[in-house]
Amino acid sequence: MAEFALPKNSKIQKGRHFPAPGAEQPRTFKIYRWNPDDGLNPRVDTYEVDMASCGPMVLDALIKIKNEIDPTLTFRRSCREGICGSCAMNIDGTNMLACTKAIEDCGKAEVPIYPLPHMAVVKDLVPDMTHFYAQYASIKPWLRTQSPTPSDRERLQSPEDRKKLDGLYECILCACCSTSCPSYWWNGDRYLGPAVLLQAYRWIVDSRDEDTGARLDDLEDPFKLYRCHTIMNCARTCPKGLNPAQAIGEIKKLMLARRA
Repeated sequence: MAEFALPKNSKIQKGRHFPAPGAEQPRTFKIYRWNPDDGLNPRVDTYEVDMASCGPMVLDALIKIKNEIDPTLTFRRSCREGICGSCAMNIDGTNMLACTKAIEDCGKAEVPIYPLPHMAVVKDLVPDMTHFYAQYASIKPWLRTQSPTPSDRERLQSPEDRKKLDGLYECILCACCSTSCPSYWWNGDRYLGPAVLLQAYRWIVDSRDEDTGARLDDLEDPFKLYRCHTIMNCARTCPKGLNPAQAIGEIKKLMLARRA
């Protein structure tokens, strides 16, 4: 009988407990910790936070923990408005932004917080986005044109053409969708994943872009595009309410249309 187990250096060890004696409204957070410099296995530390003196969002709790309880905790954050995507992590079992996830919406009494799945961890809640950004760069996410740039104005498009970009341009590249996709877990080295393919479609459908054929040629690959199996985790987890699976389907339609 086959046995499957994590390598010894990946097994999560028992972490530290930080109580909050005298807390008026205690809430427990269980946070993944790993430091590449100490040679130890990952662990899950338990923090008790007094919600009477804490903001309503998970990011508020993380900042309070770092400022008042454990300054060694490491995580990314920036805008606190759901715009930058920096604080993407797995909270209460779902990929989301810590700045827009209300603590009261977490269903478990002990709120588990982990880094985004599938990605290598830099430290604690910080994932390594190097490969993700390289895949994004590979689609050349800018206007590619052959015609001369107008000298007296910008490149214009009609309101109807501009409307085609709705549901695409809002992507903040937080990677919540890609790291929730089993197909990306299995083939992330070659499959571009939901976020990058949504971005690819955003430029394909842009009426100002003049390189649609080359963009489709670049995606005509058994792995780059066609590993999507419409599992739909991407649409369910997107913090901006976007539908990458639909964008992927539209790219496939364009692939078929140009063969007709």
